[in-house]
Amino acid sequence: MKLYDCAVAPNPRRARMFIAEKGLDIPKVEIDILGGENLKDSFIAINPRGLLPVLELDDGTRFDEAMAICRYLEELHPDPPLLGTTPVERAQIACMQRKMEFEGMIATSEVFRNKLENDSFAYRSLPGVPSPAIPGLVERGTQTLKRFFISLEKYLEGGNKFIMGDRFTMVDITAVCAVDFAKWTATVTACAGTMKYLHGQAPVPEYLLPAITKAPFGAFFS
Repeated sequence: MKLYDCAVAPNPRRARMFIAEKGLDIPKVEIDILGGENLKDSFIAINPRGLLPVLELDDGTRFDEAMAICRYLEELHPDPPLLGTTPVERAQIACMQRKMEFEGMIATSEVFRNKLENDSFAYRSLPGVPSPAIPGLVERGTQTLKRFFISLEKYLEGGNKFIMGDRFTMVDITAVCAVDFAKWTATVTACAGTMKYLHGQAPVPEYLLPAITKAPFGAFFS
């Protein structure tokens, strides 16, 4: 088993964090997304979509979606449970997980990929395929991110230690990756009023503390 990975990309990071929380040691193959290695024939032969991460099993079976990888590993290694332990918990986590992905991860990606000054991703406005910038997606992504950050604050009201309550789950992993991706790409400037801690103006929300203080989770936050 091996993981095709990219150290700077948020979706591979989600898989790495999940793997770390499970205490697993899976060999990694680094692919340079910023350099366009994922669009070269050598990687397209592995994943025709040109996307990361990809988990390749010993028999050659491949999973090319972060959540599919996490679900597979959860089945093999159920402890600690990160995707729920009951039908209700699994459904609740799946619902919130989609919100984190669409309002956080995808919205940030829309802004990052379509900012005209972003030379690294020129003609890569859509994942995995050459395409010119779509300026309208920058505004849509920015507006969606505003809602995302406001929602995060509300999810933590009432003393919740983590987004889903008292237990750390995949939802928190995705939220951390989305927030840090937004910080890294400087797309949170329009949302400074809702997540001031990103600019050093307020304490880090409690649900992000494991990312800083808990090993091996913390190693993936920096």
